[in-house]
Amino acid sequence: MVYLIPTPIGNIDDISVRSLKLLTETKILFCEDTRVTKKLLHLLSTRNSIEFKVEKFISLHSHNDKKVLSSLQKEFFQENVAFMSDAGMPCISDPGANLVKYCQENSIEYEILPGANAALLAYASSGFDFSKFTFYGFLPHSGKDRENALWDLISFENPTVIYEAPHRIKKLALELEELCPERELFAIKEATKKFEKKFFSLSKDFIDFLNSVNTKGEWALVLAPNKKSKGQAISQKDILNLDIHPKQKAKLLSKLSGKSVKECYSKLCSL
Repeated sequence: MVYLIPTPIGNIDDISVRSLKLLTETKILFCEDTRVTKKLLHLLSTRNSIEFKVEKFISLHSHNDKKVLSSLQKEFFQENVAFMSDAGMPCISDPGANLVKYCQENSIEYEILPGANAALLAYASSGFDFSKFTFYGFLPHSGKDRENALWDLISFENPTVIYEAPHRIKKLALELEELCPERELFAIKEATKKFEKKFFSLSKDFIDFLNSVNTKGEWALVLAPNKKSKGQAISQKDILNLDIHPKQKAKLLSKLSGKSVKECYSKLCSL
């Protein structure tokens, strides 16, 4: 049997009783980073006065999981084996999906325990009252891929949950200020930790907030949908009405129409 065990995203007391029980019975533990997991187990052992008997720690992350799993025989999983990512739910912007697929393909029983998840916590904290939301996770770091991702964000008809690293959070704030300054935005950093911070206002105000706080720590954001475009895609008229630089408008119009950026920019200049 394989168990995928969620870990706290900040507050160590968020570990479940069931997770602790399984960990006391586990001798083989896959983990995203063995150093992080050993430190967490030490803290959990001290805090809860329990003893773990893990005999073997195996590194399993997004860069090696297929290679590691292909080297194992099905018999390896005859006894209980567990997997833990560094923080949060396995398989949600964290490793684990290939382990699940391996279990499915080899008829190995597996179970994923419920637990802490930054996306759900951020959405519940946002106050947005919609029946649906989109989980986007981490944006591409730069270039055309990031531009396309930002276009997706302002086009979605539902609130969108985004993760961002501390060294790119100000870049994201400036991008959102340019593309959708009047859009409602909720942000939370270091969720469940001592220095947790929350923001709720318009996108154009986010950069001022960031300049007033320590931005270290992981961020989760929830961007409200475009009320004007609910039920339909963003139109050319919507783009033309955006208060952004013509070159940025040309890029958006290019993606919408399929025409070249240069052609769209020339048309904007003629208008």
